Amino acid sequence: MDLSQIKLVATDMDGTLLNSKSEVSRHFFDLFEELQNLGVTFVAASGRQYYSIIDKLKPIKNDIYVIAENGALTMRQDKELQTTEIDRDTYLELLDITKTLKGSQVILCGRKKGYIEDYGQDFVNMFAEYYDRYEIVENLAEVTDDLYLKIAICNQKGSEEYLYPALKHLEDRLKVKVSGEIWLDLSHNLANKGYALQQLQESHHILPEETMVFGDYNNDLEMMSRATYSFAMENAHPNIKAVANYTTKSNNENGVEHMLTKMIEAKKASVI
Repeated sequence: MDLSQIKLVATDMDGTLLNSKSEVSRHFFDLFEELQNLGVTFVAASGRQYYSIIDKLKPIKNDIYVIAENGALTMRQDKELQTTEIDRDTYLELLDITKTLKGSQVILCGRKKGYIEDYGQDFVNMFAEYYDRYEIVENLAEVTDDLYLKIAICNQKGSEEYLYPALKHLEDRLKVKVSGEIWLDLSHNLANKGYALQQLQESHHILPEETMVFGDYNNDLEMMSRATYSFAMENAHPNIKAVANYTTKSNNENGVEHMLTKMIEAKKASVI
């Protein structure tokens, strides 16, 4: 494993860079400064809203690329690099389907903000961790003044058991992603972290063997395929561990920082 050749690092947020309290370690920001000095490009790639991601990474927000909404939006310094949206007819069709998912909450992930109907304050408190900008509306079907980047569905009983079986028939034309224990996302077929990362790699002339990625859940699968140095977190879903080329410590044990430290040491040693 020759980490000295790495030119780009991309990491998921929840369950990966963030610990179980949704915090970024102080050590990460120290390592990021070293990455910058070594000319390594950094990408935060998450199912979260863009504004939520940059809030978590506020000290470095102007120095990174952000792949948000599972790849539907790529940003740099508040400049939009790419969007992959769902058309309105498909959006309305999906809303009708989600009405059959009893006990679930539906979120429209727009370009400007997230939208929910009134599911009660407990849900809002939980939802607000992932959506820095949001609006509670009377009817999601009436939201027209925004792009439809993604529909996120929450079911507290479990997304793999209670949501995926009812929605997997859509996989022939959409991305249907179990993105967390209680979350499932519906988006355009090209709206995935792997495709968005590929666009950045090509624009920077960076090869998969010069790329390091970290992930923990199914919405990271495509991203794993874009890097020779793909790392599954110790706490990762079995599907991620099956496709990743390497593993690292859990998110609560600073697994990302552990490997970044090794990579920085390797790059410094290579120039001596």
